[in-house]
Amino acid sequence: SLRADLAAWGLIAFGLLYGMWGLRCARRGARHLHRHAHADGTVHEHVHQHEGGHLHGHGAGRPGLWALFIIFVLGPCEPLIPMLMYTSAEAGNAAATVVAGVFAAITVLTMLAVVLIALTGLSRVRIPNLERYEHAIAGSAIMACGLAIHFLGL
Repeated sequence: SLRADLAAWGLIAFGLLYGMWGLRCARRGARHLHRHAHADGTVHEHVHQHEGGHLHGHGAGRPGLWALFIIFVLGPCEPLIPMLMYTSAEAGNAAATVVAGVFAAITVLTMLAVVLIALTGLSRVRIPNLERYEHAIAGSAIMACGLAIHFLGL
Protein backbone atom coordinates (compact mmCIF):
# COMPACT_ATOMS: atom_id res chain seq x y z
CA SER A 1 0.00 0.00 0.00
CA LEU A 2 2.81 2.40 0.88
CA ARG A 3 4.65 1.62 -2.37
CA ALA A 4 1.49 2.25 -4.40
CA ASP A 5 1.01 5.61 -2.67
CA LEU A 6 4.66 6.52 -3.24
CA ALA A 7 4.41 5.58 -6.91
CA ALA A 8 1.20 7.60 -7.36
CA TRP A 9 2.63 10.67 -5.63
CA GLY A 10 5.85 10.23 -7.60
CA LEU A 11 3.88 10.30 -10.86
CA ILE A 12 1.95 13.36 -9.73
CA ALA A 13 5.10 15.24 -8.71
CA PHE A 14 7.11 14.18 -11.75
CA GLY A 15 4.24 15.00 -14.14
CA LEU A 16 3.76 18.41 -12.55
CA LEU A 17 7.46 19.29 -12.74
CA TYR A 18 7.86 17.91 -16.25
CA GLY A 19 4.75 19.77 -17.43
CA MET A 20 5.97 23.04 -15.91
CA TRP A 21 9.39 22.55 -17.54
CA GLY A 22 7.63 21.88 -20.86
CA LEU A 23 5.56 25.06 -20.54
CA ARG A 24 8.66 27.09 -19.74
CA CYS A 25 10.47 25.75 -22.80
CA ALA A 26 7.44 26.33 -25.03
CA ARG A 27 6.92 29.89 -23.82
CA ARG A 28 10.48 31.06 -24.12
CA GLY A 29 11.00 29.54 -27.56
CA ALA A 30 14.15 27.76 -26.42
CA ARG A 31 16.90 27.45 -29.00
CA HIS A 32 18.48 24.04 -29.27
CA LEU A 33 20.70 21.89 -31.46
CA HIS A 34 18.87 19.74 -33.95
CA ARG A 35 20.33 16.88 -35.98
CA HIS A 36 18.96 16.01 -39.42
CA ALA A 37 19.68 12.65 -41.09
CA HIS A 38 18.90 12.38 -44.78
CA ALA A 39 18.17 9.32 -46.90
CA ASP A 40 21.58 9.54 -48.60
CA GLY A 41 23.31 9.17 -45.22
CA THR A 42 24.22 12.85 -44.83
CA VAL A 43 23.89 14.09 -41.27
CA HIS A 44 24.10 17.75 -40.26
CA GLU A 45 23.20 19.86 -37.24
CA HIS A 46 21.92 23.38 -36.79
CA VAL A 47 20.59 25.55 -33.99
CA HIS A 48 17.01 26.74 -34.15
CA GLN A 49 14.00 27.61 -32.07
CA HIS A 50 10.36 26.72 -32.45
CA GLU A 51 9.09 29.89 -34.01
CA GLY A 52 8.15 30.75 -37.55
CA GLY A 53 8.28 28.13 -40.28
CA HIS A 54 10.57 25.66 -38.54
CA LEU A 55 8.06 23.94 -36.27
CA HIS A 56 8.48 20.21 -35.84
CA GLY A 57 8.60 17.53 -33.19
CA HIS A 58 11.76 15.93 -31.86
CA GLY A 59 10.59 12.62 -30.50
CA ALA A 60 10.75 11.66 -26.86
CA GLY A 61 12.78 13.81 -24.51
CA ARG A 62 15.02 12.32 -21.83
CA PRO A 63 14.92 14.78 -18.90
CA GLY A 64 13.19 12.39 -16.54
CA LEU A 65 13.86 8.91 -17.81
CA TRP A 66 15.44 7.69 -14.57
CA ALA A 67 12.77 9.36 -12.46
CA LEU A 68 10.05 7.50 -14.37
CA PHE A 69 12.00 4.25 -14.08
CA ILE A 70 12.21 4.61 -10.29
CA ILE A 71 8.52 5.51 -10.02
CA PHE A 72 7.51 2.42 -12.00
CA VAL A 73 9.86 0.19 -9.99
CA LEU A 74 8.04 1.38 -6.85
CA GLY A 75 4.70 0.67 -8.51
CA PRO A 76 2.50 -2.12 -7.27
CA CYS A 77 2.76 -5.61 -8.70
CA GLU A 78 0.00 -7.21 -6.65
CA PRO A 79 -0.85 -9.84 -9.29
CA LEU A 80 2.73 -11.09 -9.19
CA ILE A 81 3.01 -11.54 -5.41
CA PRO A 82 0.50 -14.45 -5.04
CA MET A 83 1.91 -16.15 -8.13
CA LEU A 84 5.43 -15.95 -6.73
CA MET A 85 4.45 -17.09 -3.24
CA TYR A 86 2.47 -20.08 -4.49
CA THR A 87 5.07 -21.05 -7.08
CA SER A 88 7.90 -20.72 -4.60
CA ALA A 89 6.10 -22.79 -1.98
CA GLU A 90 5.07 -25.53 -4.43
CA ALA A 91 7.95 -25.69 -6.92
CA GLY A 92 10.87 -23.80 -5.38
CA ASN A 93 12.77 -20.61 -6.07
CA ALA A 94 13.84 -21.53 -9.61
CA ALA A 95 10.21 -21.82 -10.71
CA ALA A 96 9.38 -18.52 -8.98
CA THR A 97 12.24 -16.89 -10.91
CA VAL A 98 10.80 -18.22 -14.18
CA VAL A 99 7.34 -16.88 -13.26
CA ALA A 100 8.82 -13.45 -12.45
CA GLY A 101 10.76 -13.44 -15.74
CA VAL A 102 7.70 -14.36 -17.81
CA PHE A 103 5.60 -11.75 -16.00
CA ALA A 104 8.26 -9.06 -16.61
CA ALA A 105 8.71 -9.99 -20.28
CA ILE A 106 4.97 -9.97 -20.99
CA THR A 107 4.54 -6.67 -19.15
CA VAL A 108 7.36 -4.98 -21.09
CA LEU A 109 6.21 -6.40 -24.44
CA THR A 110 2.64 -5.25 -23.78
CA MET A 111 3.83 -1.73 -22.91
CA LEU A 112 6.02 -1.59 -26.01
CA ALA A 113 3.16 -2.77 -28.24
CA VAL A 114 0.74 -0.19 -26.84
CA VAL A 115 3.29 2.62 -27.19
CA LEU A 116 4.21 1.54 -30.73
CA ILE A 117 0.56 1.49 -31.81
CA ALA A 118 -0.11 4.89 -30.24
CA LEU A 119 3.08 6.38 -31.69
CA THR A 120 2.26 5.08 -35.15
CA GLY A 121 -1.19 6.65 -35.01
CA LEU A 122 -0.07 9.93 -33.48
CA SER A 123 2.84 10.35 -35.89
CA ARG A 124 0.29 10.83 -38.69
CA VAL A 125 -1.38 13.72 -36.89
CA ARG A 126 0.31 17.08 -37.35
CA ILE A 127 -0.81 20.03 -35.27
CA PRO A 128 2.10 22.49 -35.58
CA ASN A 129 0.75 24.91 -32.97
CA LEU A 130 0.66 22.17 -30.32
CA GLU A 131 4.01 20.53 -31.12
CA ARG A 132 5.89 23.10 -29.10
CA TYR A 133 3.81 22.04 -26.06
CA GLU A 134 4.53 18.31 -26.42
CA HIS A 135 6.50 18.10 -23.16
CA ALA A 136 3.87 20.08 -21.24
CA ILE A 137 1.13 17.78 -22.58
CA ALA A 138 3.16 14.68 -21.69
CA GLY A 139 3.72 16.01 -18.16
CA SER A 140 0.00 16.64 -17.78
CA ALA A 141 -0.78 13.09 -18.92
CA ILE A 142 1.72 11.63 -16.42
CA MET A 143 0.27 13.76 -13.63
CA ALA A 144 -3.28 12.69 -14.61
CA CYS A 145 -2.22 9.03 -14.37
CA GLY A 146 -0.85 9.62 -10.88
CA LEU A 147 -4.02 11.44 -9.82
CA ALA A 148 -6.20 8.62 -11.20
CA ILE A 149 -4.12 6.00 -9.38
CA HIS A 150 -4.18 7.87 -6.08
CA PHE A 151 -7.73 9.28 -5.98
CA LEU A 152 -9.66 6.77 -8.11
CA GLY A 153 -7.75 3.67 -7.03
CA LEU A 154 -6.91 2.65 -10.59
